[in-house]
Amino acid sequence: MFAKIIIDQDAKALDREFEYVVPPEMSVQVGERVIVPFGSRHLQGFIVELSDSCEYDETKLKFIERKIEDFAVIKPEMLDLMFYMADKLHLKLASILRLFIPAEMRTDKVRELVVKICSLSENFKMPSARAKKQIEIVEYLKKNGEKKFSELSNQFGYAPLVSLVKSGVILTREQQVNREPEFDEIKSEKRTLTALQQRAVDTITENKTYLLYGVTGSGKTEVYMNLIERQLAKGKSALMLVPEISLTPQVLANFKARFGGQVALIHSGLSAGERFDEWKRIFFGEARVVVGARSAIFSPIENLGIIIIDEEHEQTYVSENNPRYDTHDIALFRRQYNDCTLVLGSATPSIESYAKAIDGEYQLVEMPVRVNGMEMPKIQIIDMMMELRHGNNQIFSMPLYFELKDIVERKKQAMIFINRRGFSSFQRCRQCGYVAKCSDCDVSLVYHRFENKLKCHYCGKRFKALDVCPSCGSSDIKQGAIGTERVVEELHRLFPDVPIFRMDNDTTSQKNGHRKILNEFRKCKPGILVGTQMIAKGHDFEDVLLVGIVDADQSLYQADYRSIERTFQLLTQVAGRAGRSSMQGKVILQTYSPRHFVYRFASEYDYKGFFNREINLRKVTKFPPYAKIVRILFSHENEKVVAEECKNCFEKIKKIKEENLQDFVYLDVMKSPVNKIKNKFRYQILMRFGLSKADELERKVYDCVDSKCKSSVFFEINPNNLS
Repeated sequence: MFAKIIIDQDAKALDREFEYVVPPEMSVQVGERVIVPFGSRHLQGFIVELSDSCEYDETKLKFIERKIEDFAVIKPEMLDLMFYMADKLHLKLASILRLFIPAEMRTDKVRELVVKICSLSENFKMPSARAKKQIEIVEYLKKNGEKKFSELSNQFGYAPLVSLVKSGVILTREQQVNREPEFDEIKSEKRTLTALQQRAVDTITENKTYLLYGVTGSGKTEVYMNLIERQLAKGKSALMLVPEISLTPQVLANFKARFGGQVALIHSGLSAGERFDEWKRIFFGEARVVVGARSAIFSPIENLGIIIIDEEHEQTYVSENNPRYDTHDIALFRRQYNDCTLVLGSATPSIESYAKAIDGEYQLVEMPVRVNGMEMPKIQIIDMMMELRHGNNQIFSMPLYFELKDIVERKKQAMIFINRRGFSSFQRCRQCGYVAKCSDCDVSLVYHRFENKLKCHYCGKRFKALDVCPSCGSSDIKQGAIGTERVVEELHRLFPDVPIFRMDNDTTSQKNGHRKILNEFRKCKPGILVGTQMIAKGHDFEDVLLVGIVDADQSLYQADYRSIERTFQLLTQVAGRAGRSSMQGKVILQTYSPRHFVYRFASEYDYKGFFNREINLRKVTKFPPYAKIVRILFSHENEKVVAEECKNCFEKIKKIKEENLQDFVYLDVMKSPVNKIKNKFRYQILMRFGLSKADELERKVYDCVDSKCKSSVFFEINPNNLS
């Protein structure tokens, strides 16, 4: 028998199948991992096909050396998904396969956790009266039953325990233990559905794609759980995706309370052991409900009845690192493969998704009212230019300050949103204009006052903060735009006795960081939570009556056709954190552009009005969903190499354009806006196609990339971030 194997090496030259002979004594199946000889090395590989014949001279083929596991780690659905992703997204086969198993499995750095369990033998003899510790151990086991060896050793000492084992008084056995992620235990409460929730559940019955458009606080999570319950009753399984790790503790607690041990959790914040054990529980069918962030879409769950993508508009569902993919594409593939239901839920659906719902490609289900019957929180727009004219050059406008003061006096809670971490976005010399930049990346360094360091938010490098300008020696250093640290400092000054919490990538990097901050904030009344976009969605605190948006303009003027859409979504989502109980909430939105149309639509929660304006603009300018954007990004340590290879590819694409002038909306080559990251220079080719021949042109363009080029090449469709 012969096996076609993909070598687990992320190299262009090895991006194909290699044939090996299966030894007569070895039993293998498609999807198994094996060790094979490759040149002078011994490498891991994945069996993707078995055959009784081979395409080459079998006398020249090498034999598979051994199997790594006794089961196929890649299931048939995942193999089909691999070929789909390689064809549609132009990704390397090995890099796709790596998405399907825990990274630590590949490097052999994780194993099942096996513990030693101690119990008393049936006819044991009591130790002598002088062995007091041994007697204590025996009495403890008589009272409490079997216990872990490690627990007894810590409590009573290693030596007396070993003596009891050697004398046969205590018997030991090994037991495999699952390392489960921590979660907050809450009471299971199956709530009576509102009429709108029940209508949504009754509507979402077929194996197709639904867009659940429900305002913040409309009870979408309860709808999700009812839909999952229905699938479990049919013997099916379910996959529930959330956009941020910060949301998983809350979702996991709710799902564990409702579905118990059937729930597994998958996200990048788990320890290696937890991730491995949760993956195995899913793989072997012990867990029938998977909850997780983006990577959970690749869970080896079978017999899928429903896939749910909550906050479907979030850009975190698009991977911006290699391999690059959009979770929506993978979910649609798995929906079709399993003939199951796909639900996309959001209070602010992406323009593309809502357009598909309007056109009938998705079925639209609406929940326009909050589950508690309360009105949406009032949004007050504050003109910060007017604040400056009145002599207020502080972070907070006077209306926001007085609202915060009122919240503190009433012993309630507030959230302050600013989508920028650190103390200030840069440090600049006022005398000569020098700006501190990263040595490895073409970006300014962000000042973090808590550590008194300058940090690069692209590569993570740290530098000493500026006391004097290294260029001219001046000590007149200006701080850039404010971040979460600066906001927290100001709040401590204004409200010294009030607990202030900060939630951003810096404060949540430790294990369970999100969960600890949210739990502490929940208990503090009064309390104020300051955070980036990770506080903007999903969280449900009944005593949060005020949301302050410090810098609403931050995302508005980015060089991206989605910038206005993202601003609307972010403002609507964060505003929805206020007034989720029986008390009316309020939002203070600070801006220097109060007359921009996006604030009018956001303040009125008018998604449909915003959609109609935005979709007309996209249609006129030929942007998605009326066109397809393709970006080819080249990256290499040598700028001459990357520039030359990008130029050569561009010349080939120009010829395709000349043959298809009617279908090319735009084509250009340029340096990437962030020209260097981690000491690698970046150039890009950007193009837009009309939809009629988009797929055909996309393949022709991909063929223009020289397979022998030295640069790393990334191919992106409708990229979320062009920087």
